[in-house]
Amino acid sequence: MALDPETFDALIETVRRFVAERLRPLEGAVEDADAIPADIVREMRDMGLFGLSIAEDYGGLGLTMLEEAKVAIELGRTTPAFRSTFGTNVGIGSQGLVMAGNAAQKDTWLPRIASGEIITSFALTEPDVGSDSGAVKTRATFDGQSYRLSGTKRYITNADKADLFTVMARTGDDPGARGVSAFLVPRALAGVSVGEPEKKMGQKGAKVATCISTTSWCRWRTGSGPRAKASRSRCACSIAGGCTFRRCASGWPSG
Repeated sequence: MALDPETFDALIETVRRFVAERLRPLEGAVEDADAIPADIVREMRDMGLFGLSIAEDYGGLGLTMLEEAKVAIELGRTTPAFRSTFGTNVGIGSQGLVMAGNAAQKDTWLPRIASGEIITSFALTEPDVGSDSGAVKTRATFDGQSYRLSGTKRYITNADKADLFTVMARTGDDPGARGVSAFLVPRALAGVSVGEPEKKMGQKGAKVATCISTTSWCRWRTGSGPRAKASRSRCACSIAGGCTFRRCASGWPSG
């Protein structure tokens, strides 16, 4: 639901002043330190920037796509490093839950994502295949109750500070299967390890590449209670609540 025009105009003016008075003067310091100051991150949280696209029911601002784009234009007047701080929370780190999560999953994760308590990260790129989603080698093996994820990811935004990863993994028993699913994997899940940031393309001091290795389990079922049944469609999977998202892609091989 869109904000009323007066409220949205006030938000835009606040963001515009924040960029001009707080962010742009810090661009040099951020480049030198390769880090966003903690007080700036707190201000971003207080302004609601981590929850731009999350509904007000979950503590977000609930902006429309047009409103979010207008906020992004204002933030585009400074280095993209600032927007990257909360960009995954606004985008791919939360939108699977927003669009297809069940009530328990949304209640568990969205308020903390919207507040910035939880930082999210997107794990697609791999050492040998780059960001080609069709060539992903990380695998998700279904054992009848849970998925086991095995693989390594690289160049992940916010990986070194993230609490929740959206991990892309290949599904199906055939090594050549084209099906790829998105799994929500908490950093604290047993079997997940995150390496130290690495340099990229010889950029001195740049912390832009991080590896995440996953050998972890994810519960996967449809419905709830003793009558829950395994689905024959592949779904994005969440740890919270032990249930999958409702929106599934049909036609992928069952495990």
